[in-house]
Amino acid sequence: MKHSLTRLVGSLGLCAATLGTLGTASADPTVSRLTPPSALFSFGDTTPPIIARFFAGQRFDLAATVRPDAGTTITGSVFSVDGTAVSDASLTFTKADKVTVTNSVQVAFRAYSNTKPGIHTFSVSATQSDGKTVQAFGNFEVIAAVPQGRRAKNIIYLIGDGFGIAHRTAARIMGQGVQLGKANSKMAIDSMPYTAIAQTHSLNSIITDSAPGAHCYSTGNKANNNEEGVFPDDTAAAFDNPRIEYLGSYLLRTSGKTLGIVTTADVFDATPAAFAVHTSNRGAGTGICDQYLDEGVTNRGLRVLLGGGRKWFLGAGTNGSARASSSDYVLPTDIASRWGVPAGATDPNRDLLSDFIKAGFNYAPDKTSLDLLPSNTTRLLGLFSFSNMNVAKDKIDKRRGASSVVDDFGFPDQPMLDEMTAKALQVLSKNKNGFTLMVEGASIDKQAHAMDTERWLLDTLEFDRAVATARAFLATDPDTLIIVCADHECAGVNIIGASRVTNAKLTELSQGIGNTNNAIRESVVGTYDNAGFPVYTMADDGYPTTTDPDNKMLIGYAANADRYEDWLTNPLPLQDSQQPFGKVAPLSTYPAGPLNRDTNGTFLVTGQVPSAAAGSQAVHTASDIPVYAEGRGASLFRGSIDNTDVFFNVMQAVLGGVPVTK
Repeated sequence: MKHSLTRLVGSLGLCAATLGTLGTASADPTVSRLTPPSALFSFGDTTPPIIARFFAGQRFDLAATVRPDAGTTITGSVFSVDGTAVSDASLTFTKADKVTVTNSVQVAFRAYSNTKPGIHTFSVSATQSDGKTVQAFGNFEVIAAVPQGRRAKNIIYLIGDGFGIAHRTAARIMGQGVQLGKANSKMAIDSMPYTAIAQTHSLNSIITDSAPGAHCYSTGNKANNNEEGVFPDDTAAAFDNPRIEYLGSYLLRTSGKTLGIVTTADVFDATPAAFAVHTSNRGAGTGICDQYLDEGVTNRGLRVLLGGGRKWFLGAGTNGSARASSSDYVLPTDIASRWGVPAGATDPNRDLLSDFIKAGFNYAPDKTSLDLLPSNTTRLLGLFSFSNMNVAKDKIDKRRGASSVVDDFGFPDQPMLDEMTAKALQVLSKNKNGFTLMVEGASIDKQAHAMDTERWLLDTLEFDRAVATARAFLATDPDTLIIVCADHECAGVNIIGASRVTNAKLTELSQGIGNTNNAIRESVVGTYDNAGFPVYTMADDGYPTTTDPDNKMLIGYAANADRYEDWLTNPLPLQDSQQPFGKVAPLSTYPAGPLNRDTNGTFLVTGQVPSAAAGSQAVHTASDIPVYAEGRGASLFRGSIDNTDVFFNVMQAVLGGVPVTK
């Protein structure tokens, strides 16, 4: 796109339809939105990059917001692609009382697909009751696989939420150690042979949140922040947006592949849901989890779902339940019929857990039951906490008998991410046609938001152990493609140096002993030569015996909110507002935010982020993120790419293959 002046004009408030109608700006009605999104419609710009791209045969919705002249109504509309009408009697209207643009209607044609590679121009034509018409134009691209060689059978996405380059570097220093300028050994991620750098912008901002940040990998398209599996529209409802077919759906109906989702977050959370759920509200947990069963099992081949989030599976009124009508869904008739999915229901009292079991899922409520999983299991549901699972540090400390944090949350027997990954692979590998598995290390992000350094560090180590588990599977099934990536970077993390004092001295300073004039900063932070090489001793379980050794590594945050810092490991995590009993003791006694911990040391770090806007948390950044690949088709992942390119590389590897090299 070259029309920066056009972008400026648009930013000054001129209606996109003025440019998008290509010569019919004075006609009524007007078109204010045309979906799929395109620079052709928004800016009158036909030049690449093309915003919306689809794999050949991938289904998506065509939609437009149309406003008739005062005193008239829209009486007819048609969508055309390359000059040929494609919509039929299935074209539907969303009435003005459900559209947020004043006096407008939305017209939609659901589940369109195109198999012809190349750039296509599409249009919507609308007629109002006095006979006046308008036509608006956009474009999209169709990409097809090129037969090149042996194809990947299995795809494993490992997504470190918020996982930037510095998160990996810090985890390597902690887990592997550095001497005389070189790492003592490699992380599992370090051994993957191919690397690319990906841009992460969302459709409506340079800073993405996790929903579009993960949705790009499963649909090949950009989305607005907070939205997944859909394009934005102008209706208020959360589950009626124009849909985009997921990787899981496409590969189920074309290749018979099944789907698995594993996360350390609540399963309703943005990254897991962005592989199976269509909604413009990533927070609509009741409907999201219902859609896992109602659509995911039949239409996306969902066979494994592991993580937290039990609160959505218990009927309203049950202890710990969060189900509510306000976060549930009923689909419009046209979506249900054209996409071939159930319409859903507003049913907060639904026992979703029992419904999963009735659908043939083995249920594991804890690690012990996961370990005892029958070998013939083909469908697996594991819900190991009410909401987000506890982080690696607190789970490991429980196993070592060193902490009661997981007991306070009520779930003392939770699996680690690598253990869940191994069980998911055990179940999914029974399908001879192959599978797609998404594994998320969720609290790299959540603890970076909290600026809780040691907790995200151990979650990064946990994530790397899951990568090692996937690589071990690859060794037994070489027709597998592994992609390790992130949805975005979180908190502007970087390694600023190391402590110049012993842990005993640092503890004294943190208690305010001899702490004057920011002594925790002035007498502790060692940069350049004074950083040296921090040493962490690793236990047999793969995690450090202590995260507070003498002369420990120190982390800074470029996208931080205000916080107190004492450089020591926080004994308790911050309160988690998603936990049903977060405001009940003992969880209510946990620190409410970064300004409620480490206060004795009096070292206040003033952030760049306004606390009212960020909720006293560090925020995501627009930094590019690394993408690592190994296995069948890994050679496609090189250079500087857009995050949506990952989807098309995966589809090429699975459906077109790559040449086999010795």
